[in-house]
Amino acid sequence: PQNIVKSIVLEAAELLEIFQWKTTEELTSKDIERISEEMADVYNWLILLAHDLNIDLEKEALKKIDQNDKKYPVELSKGKAIKYKDLICEKQ
Repeated sequence: PQNIVKSIVLEAAELLEIFQWKTTEELTSKDIERISEEMADVYNWLILLAHDLNIDLEKEALKKIDQNDKKYPVELSKGKAIKYKDLICEKQ
């Protein structure tokens, strides 16, 4: 698994590199094509890792969305880029 995880990080870095020094508006159709390819690479490595570790990736992703929904309720977090613990402090 550690080799797969290393590959995920490397592919994610290749994805990040496309965005370096560019705004969304500056992305070209060639950039979008490369983004799609790198996203597919990351996705495929994740699927392989999930398979090898017997993890239901779709189930875990849905569970994480539910956890984040509870941790970051819209009424507290919309328009803010702060951590959960800071939202709670702000609420008090």
